[in-house]
Amino acid sequence: MTARDDSYPVADIEARYPFDVLDLPRYPEPEMLARAQQFYADMDGRRSVRAFSDEPVDRELIELAIMAAATAPSGAHHQPWRFVVTGDPTVKHEIRLAAEEEERINYLDHRMNSEWQRSLAPLGTDHHKGFLDTAPWIVVLFEERYAVADDGSKQHHYYVKESVGIAAGMFITALHLMGLATLTHTPTPMAFLSRILDRPANERPFVLFPIGYPAAGCRVPRLQRKSLTDVMTVVEHPNADPTAPTQAPEHDAR
Repeated sequence: MTARDDSYPVADIEARYPFDVLDLPRYPEPEMLARAQQFYADMDGRRSVRAFSDEPVDRELIELAIMAAATAPSGAHHQPWRFVVTGDPTVKHEIRLAAEEEERINYLDHRMNSEWQRSLAPLGTDHHKGFLDTAPWIVVLFEERYAVADDGSKQHHYYVKESVGIAAGMFITALHLMGLATLTHTPTPMAFLSRILDRPANERPFVLFPIGYPAAGCRVPRLQRKSLTDVMTVVEHPNADPTAPTQAPEHDAR
């Protein structure tokens, strides 16, 4: 099969901006399948953790996970994210107290409606967030709503939430593949994180990650993940061959 000429980039654009030739490895199809199956198996073992060990974690591991996350695609390649890292016990405790106060209002003062609380019931969560003290690291991912130039002018960003969401997923994946556990914690509202971490007005908290090793005997809810047929829909042209296979193989998911 020959490569199709899509005329990208067009000559005048390439004359004005730098481009590189992509050298993407090409694997034999059996190896591609094996790699895909292994990656799925690895990620199917990922679980959100709420019971952490206080065992130290080398900061270089956190930095490498952030570097991996920062390879995510973003709108106009503006990379509108900031990962704020702390392992300071005093800062972590201040975050815990503020998070627990917001969560107390959510759970006990019914800021979360009854339907929401029923949905959370199987997870066994409440307003106590001791893991924010115990986990050796807290990383808060901020979305950069706009950039600020040296002269104080604002630069618009595009698809900020989509871009930051992709980076968050890649961060979780990087941590899991190196053997660390985390939790996507969003103690809404999260404005207290901007205050405690002294972030500028153009940044807004997106998600908080406590990071470390799971505590000994750590327990997680027994959950059932949706099957492939529940999360994938195949669309075909009405004149497609009706005898062609359209059903993807079923995968057991937890």
